Amino acid sequence: MTRLVFIQNGQAVTDSLIMADVFKKAHDDVLRDIRTQIEKLNAAGETEFSLRNFAESSYRNERGRDYPKFDMTEDAFAIVAMSYVTPEAMKMKVKFLNEFKRMRNNLTINTQSLSPELQMFNHMFQAVAKVELENSQLKNDVNAVKQQLDNQAEILALNPTEWRKKVRSLLNKIAQKRGGHDAYSEVTNESYELLEQRGRYKLGTRQENIKKRMALEGVAKSKIDKISRLDAIAENSRLTEIYLAIVKEMAIKYSVKVD
Repeated sequence: MTRLVFIQNGQAVTDSLIMADVFKKAHDDVLRDIRTQIEKLNAAGETEFSLRNFAESSYRNERGRDYPKFDMTEDAFAIVAMSYVTPEAMKMKVKFLNEFKRMRNNLTINTQSLSPELQMFNHMFQAVAKVELENSQLKNDVNAVKQQLDNQAEILALNPTEWRKKVRSLLNKIAQKRGGHDAYSEVTNESYELLEQRGRYKLGTRQENIKKRMALEGVAKSKIDKISRLDAIAENSRLTEIYLAIVKEMAIKYSVKVD
């Protein structure tokens, strides 16, 4: 039987892989549901709650490739599972919540039977442990912010020359965070739409104009057919700068890293 809840850093948690398995959903769909709830929490001003209860990490599949997953507290699980309302899903939710309760009980130490001296030492130990945990969390938060700032600096430093490969890489990583490789077209189209809005250009028109010019110049049709919207962007330096700025903003928004 799939293990529903496990202990991590002294806390009962589950993860998106377990949820996907138990609720018989594609993992990408569960990731999408989680990110949707996180976005709603952030929009409601509950960013601290989402940071405290959702932890994005990764796992390695049987082929040795790393993919994203989320670890979730009981509160986070309850928020995500709230939308799963089939009779079978309700049964699974009850099992999860009962397992969370059981794991919490296992973590709870009955100190009432201890002598006053031992109870005093227990309180002292808990106070020291709390301070150490807070200091450790603060250090982790500082390191996380530093890594984020370093990554943002790398993204902002992308050079307008030789930029295509890195742009494709960033868009692919954004797509992975938005549901997997199938989201690449959606993310790419979104970046083009933002460019058309901000730059007031019609990429399709520019693309067709390039093809017509090449045809007049006698360029082979096979080469003309390969002209993309990215080629239309690359032909204009101002358009390239605007597009790079848009992709950088998207990369920072989704906290993706430059290779």
